Amino acid sequence: MHKKGRYVRILTMAVNVEVTKSGNDNNLGIIRKFTKRVQGSGILSRLRGRRYSSRKLSEYVKKKKTLKRIEKKANIRELIKMGKMPGTLEN
Repeated sequence: MHKKGRYVRILTMAVNVEVTKSGNDNNLGIIRKFTKRVQGSGILSRLRGRRYSSRKLSEYVKKKKTLKRIEKKANIRELIKMGKMPGTLEN
């Protein structure tokens, strides 16, 4: 969203699909025509592509995960040194 002065512009591209009924079309024909136009505009393919995408992790979250991983490795090393956990001490 862009604010400039008193006007607000939304920077998304909206695609409107419109179907008008001509003289000989029945309701099923209009629905079929509408679905063809929606498919042709590519709205659904974009939405389905966005459906399972995930956000990039923020720097803070990456740092937290890394620190947690380092702490966990250190705890496991300690348990192996004390003989409470099977395993070998590798780098």
